Parts: sequence; C-alpha cells; structure tokens
Amino acid sequence: MGIGRGLAGVYSLSKNLQEIRGWKRYGIAVVLGGLSATAFAPLFFIPLLIPAFVGLLWLWKGAETPKKAAFIGWAFGTGYFAVGLYWVGAAFLVNSARHAWLMPFAILALAAGMGLFHLLLGYVMGRLKLQGIERILAFASLWLFIEWFRSWIFTGFPWNLLGAVWTFSDQMLQFASLTGVWGLSLLTLLVASVPSVLFEDPKVPFSEMKRRVAFVFLVLCVPVFVWGYGAFRLSTASTGSDAFVDNIKMRLVQPNIRQADKWKPDLRGEHIVTQMGLSAGEGFQDITHVIWAETAVPFLLSGDSELRSVVSRVVPPSGYLITGAPRVEELSVEGGVERRFRNSMHVLDRRGEIIDTYDKFHLVPFGEYVPLKDWVPFLKKMTAGSSDFTPGEGLRTLNVPGLPGVSMLICYEIIFPGAVVNSSERPDWILNATNDGWFGITSGPYQHFGMAQLRAVEEGLPVIRVANTGISASIDAYGRVVKSLGLGEKGIVDTELPKKISGQTLFSILGNFSVLILISLLLLPMVIWRKR
Repeated sequence: MGIGRGLAGVYSLSKNLQEIRGWKRYGIAVVLGGLSATAFAPLFFIPLLIPAFVGLLWLWKGAETPKKAAFIGWAFGTGYFAVGLYWVGAAFLVNSARHAWLMPFAILALAAGMGLFHLLLGYVMGRLKLQGIERILAFASLWLFIEWFRSWIFTGFPWNLLGAVWTFSDQMLQFASLTGVWGLSLLTLLVASVPSVLFEDPKVPFSEMKRRVAFVFLVLCVPVFVWGYGAFRLSTASTGSDAFVDNIKMRLVQPNIRQADKWKPDLRGEHIVTQMGLSAGEGFQDITHVIWAETAVPFLLSGDSELRSVVSRVVPPSGYLITGAPRVEELSVEGGVERRFRNSMHVLDRRGEIIDTYDKFHLVPFGEYVPLKDWVPFLKKMTAGSSDFTPGEGLRTLNVPGLPGVSMLICYEIIFPGAVVNSSERPDWILNATNDGWFGITSGPYQHFGMAQLRAVEEGLPVIRVANTGISASIDAYGRVVKSLGLGEKGIVDTELPKKISGQTLFSILGNFSVLILISLLLLPMVIWRKR
C-alpha cells in the first residue's frame, strides 16, 4: 500500500507540473535550474539533478506551444547559471565603492544572457513534441550540442559543463580520457532525466512501459561500468618514484594576496618581498624550479632590469623562476608609438635575464578587454588600468631548460576542452598560472580547479596549478591531486613533476569531434526505432 501511494504521488506531481500555467510555471523552472547547479563544486549535490531534470521535462511536456517551451528553458537556464555563477559577483566587491551597486544587475544579466542557450533548447524540444525514450534521447543530444556551442561562440565560455559534477571522483573522471568532459555530461543527462519516462503518463500501454523500464535499467547500469573502467585504469597507473620525472622539484608559491591590495602602489613592493621570502624558505637548496602565479609581479618586469636582478635572487642555482607579470610592447606606427599590453608568463634565469615568454591569448571579456566598446562607450574593464590587453599568438609548447616541454595556460585558458595544447608539438605537461583572488572564498575557484583536473585526464598530461589565493596543486595525468594548498591559505607546495601517460588518450586524438560521435550514437537508436 505504501509503495502504491508513493507511485500515485509521483504521478500526481507529474500531472500537476504538466498542467501548471502562467508565471508560476516559469518560477518553478528557475528553482529547478538553480537546484541542478548545486551539483557542481564544492557542494556536489548530484542527487538533486534528478528532480531538477525530471521536473524540467515534465514542465516541457505540458507546454502548449514551442514559444512557451522556450521560455521554460530560458527560466531553467537562468536559474542554472545564477546559482552556478553567483561567485562572479564577488569581483564587484573588490572595488566596492565603484562597482558594488552593479553586482546584482551583473549576475542577473549574465544568468539571463547565458540562459538564452537553454531558450533555444526549449524551443526545439517544444517543436519536436517527442514522447518517452525518444524525448530523453533528443533532450540529451540537444543539451550536449548546446554545451559544445557555448564552448566556442563569442570566444566561448564552457564553464560548468554538466560533466564537471564528477570531479570529486577519480574513478568517474577517467571516462574523460575517452570522450572528454562531453561523455560525462551525456552520462549525467541520461541518468538524471531518464526516470521521467516512467511517470509522465499513467495511461502508457503495458508493452511500452516494459520497454521504458528496460531502458531505464540499461541507463542506470552505465555509471557502474564507467566507474569500473575508471577503477581499472587507475589500477594500471605507475606508482612511487616511477610516477614522477627524475631530477625535477618545483616550488609553487601561493602568497594569498587580497585582490583589493594587489595593485596598491604602496604595497606592490611588499608583495614581491613576501613571495621571495616564501620561495627561499626551508628546502630551497633542493628546488630546481620556482613558480609564481599569474601577475605575481605587479610591475612591468620585462622592462625593469633592476627589479629582475632583485627577483633573480630566488632563482635556484641551477634552475629557473617562472612568474606571471604584465608587459608592454611599444611598436612604431604611423603618427607615433602604439603600446600593447599583454598578460604574460616569463622564464627568468639566475642572471635576471628573461629567456622565454608566453602571452595569454584567450582573454577574459570585461576583465582584460571590453567587447563592443566602440559601440557601447560606457562599458569599462573591471581590472586595473584603462587599456585593453592584446592577445598572444596562441598555444605553443615552451622548452624551459631542465623541464620537459610545457603548455602554459593563464587563468581561464584551462577551461576549454580540446584547446589546451599545441597538437603539432605536444607537451609533456601543462602549467596553469592563475589569480582567483577576484572571487574570494566562493564556489568559483573550486569549479575552476575541477576543470584543471578534467583537462589533465582528457589530455593524459599532468597539470601544475599555481594560484595567488589558491587552489595551488600538482595534478597527475589521471586528474588526481598529488599535493595541494587550499583556498585562502598562504604557503608553498613542493612537488615533483608527475609523468604523462604513455601514448595519447582517445580524446586528445579526436578532440571535440567526439561531441558529434556521441550525438550520433544517441540519435541512431531513435532513427532505428522510428523506422520499425
């Protein structure tokens, strides 16, 4: 009797969601979208994805027109991004006197703007009017396409792709070596949404219900096999000293400097002294390479030989310092000199000479440049300085003496799947230098860190991450954290360099073409069933 009442209650809930009308329907969609975003780091409330996606599908089933289905999707997407990206608002509190009043408007505008991707998704779902299993397959295919689409359109923003909810599990992460984060997104979508087919209509014929129950069982078995694959892959990984490159010991410096203090003229010199003190601390004689974070040197280091001479005191005797710093190029143009500012990583030797430089090429809108500023002149940067940064030439592999070839990535360049290494000259590891100090102790830095883990698994390359305020860490080629220093802590991480995997991962070969393969595999059964 209890089970019967429970099933009746679920059918009743399904019926009510399908029949609800007016603004209440869109309000529920916003709540469901926000609920789904709690599955991301650091909360990882993954079970809440099930009521969120099941509820969304039931709301769509009751939509009278494609237009109303589109607005349900938009409302869901707005809630999804408002909760998932709320931490962006912390950046407006760094200079609160100037920007704090903009915070709620900026978060709402960002969430509503990103939600337009799900408006498109809702419209297509409303047009298709599919039922049962076919609706699940279409929904998963369309969501995956939308994730891929937003990963590159308008320079791309693939933050919180759904597969990132698994970054807490080393075993589940291994699936990304085959399919990238896209396969994990697809798996999550199917598992979270498939229960909807069992309760969307109590009048489904018995034969169809048997088919749906079999499909649900099959889908729910997939995570077990994915976990098993991951456990097996991890069991074959090298251990002990065999897991690390010989004769390399890095010191990652995390000074935990508040963003509000970082560029104050009277404190910038003190910041350098703080990082030098951490660099030259106990055990320095065993270090081969010291690494500082993005813009760790708040001066134009490349044009200041005296400062380079001072900083070079913490370059290991037979090694190098790798540090972030802004730099400026002066180019002669007709009518004068053009100055180009760049966000760079320098490799500094013991003599204070810069032997190589990497320039960030994937710049942050409104942080490092202002899009559309010629058409909307009142738009301003959030960061210090009035001039936009100039992008670098793109991905390249640097050969730092004493180190294997490295792909340097600054800040959010690490978030782009399939776009973190130069495929024509593959590196042996990835260095991600960042400054998440803008976002304080919020979800943002945890989510950013999880994406570094995903890139490690996808490419089969270790990631060394150095962050001003955390999280700094050594991540092996399987996405496992070897050593780390937490968010909001001050200190160092002394670590060896984990080895890359032998050969290449399947995803590193296929790249984002894997999205097309996954969608095709989903739609093929639907085509076959329709022909039958």
